[in-house]
Amino acid sequence: MQAHKTQLSDTRIKLILEADQQLLDDVRRETLLRLKRDVKIPGFRTGKVPLELIEKSVNQQTLQSEFLDAALNRMYGAALQEQNVRPVAQPQVNIKKFVPFTTLEFEAEIEVIGAIKLPDYTKVSVPKKPVKITDKDVDAVVENLRSRMAEKKLIERAAKDGDEVIIDFAGRDTKTDEPIQGADGKDYPLTLGSDTFIPGFEKHISGAKAGEEREFALKFPKDYGVAALQERDVTFVVSVKSVNEVVLPKTDDAFASKAGPFKTLEELRTDIRKQVTSEREYQNDRDFESELLSKITELSSVAVPDQLIDEEQTRLEQEERQNITYRGQTWEEHLADEGVTEEEHHARNRPGAELRVRAGLVLAEIAEKEKIEVTPEEFEMRLQLLKGQYQDPAMRAELDKPENRRELASRLLSEQTIAKLVGYASKK
Repeated sequence: MQAHKTQLSDTRIKLILEADQQLLDDVRRETLLRLKRDVKIPGFRTGKVPLELIEKSVNQQTLQSEFLDAALNRMYGAALQEQNVRPVAQPQVNIKKFVPFTTLEFEAEIEVIGAIKLPDYTKVSVPKKPVKITDKDVDAVVENLRSRMAEKKLIERAAKDGDEVIIDFAGRDTKTDEPIQGADGKDYPLTLGSDTFIPGFEKHISGAKAGEEREFALKFPKDYGVAALQERDVTFVVSVKSVNEVVLPKTDDAFASKAGPFKTLEELRTDIRKQVTSEREYQNDRDFESELLSKITELSSVAVPDQLIDEEQTRLEQEERQNITYRGQTWEEHLADEGVTEEEHHARNRPGAELRVRAGLVLAEIAEKEKIEVTPEEFEMRLQLLKGQYQDPAMRAELDKPENRRELASRLLSEQTIAKLVGYASKK
């Protein structure tokens, strides 16, 4: 077989393939052997008919069609391996010459993963931030525990800072008087003085008693998380349903013993420090890995096919839509909250999708260069650990599906490759 490659662009090539007679003879024989199983000729047992008779007996159009498909697939697969081509989609095939069993020439245009040029990644590093836990960090966890263990007493007096109020509230646009999606709530517990609502909201509730209703206008901050509400004038109507006095426990040894298996407050604080340190170190390691991979990707030259970016962008948006649905919001409401159109949202996500694709290709190239492989033992061990997290047999069965097994294998390969990069960087 002769194969000639033409580079049409960084991510698109053309292969011109011409079969030799030996290949055509082999494919013709294999095609006849496949058809032989279904041919019945008087005087011969099924499957025992000579190939010469098979060729004369079968429908010639069927024979030529199956022969052509088999020959194209064999030549295309061999050419990919010979030319070291990594396709990302099915080829566009154009048959140039075809004489059954004697001549076959075709061309295939293919979108491919382009050239990947890596930096000397063994010498790339990024600063790793030190993990430092202060007494203030421990105090914050202790205060959180106190709040969770606090006793709440229903009271009739006016609410003040430190009290919990149960409220219903609804917001409407001050100018148009139209209700605002996402600016309402029912039976919402709010601790006055916690500053968890928009600035100014809590002070308008302070001094209110159960059964009291208050109406007031506020302007949302310009850096508010929901773009549609930034710097917007909103009028709130708030009904105070009840007021609870929050009685926090004293931070003493008795408090520590209620919080866990601790005899003293110092033991509790020591355990908190260990837990917070472990969490911060874990996150610090993940941040370091992410920054290291981003730096190596930035220094790499990667020709990324548009189709891979499109597929990644679609996948990310599908995940986002699912998360929005779980939160009980429609996609249209989400876009309104973000203050963007469908087209603007799509365009905004593309750079992130491209970066993820580039990083994935760089990791795969490094794994190949380093000859990193996931052993069957490593794969099975991780698979069993994952299955152990689920009690539902159906969920365990999901992990055995081919696509999920491939995803797990890919994840393990990425983890091992990143670990290799971290090892190089740690020597700096």
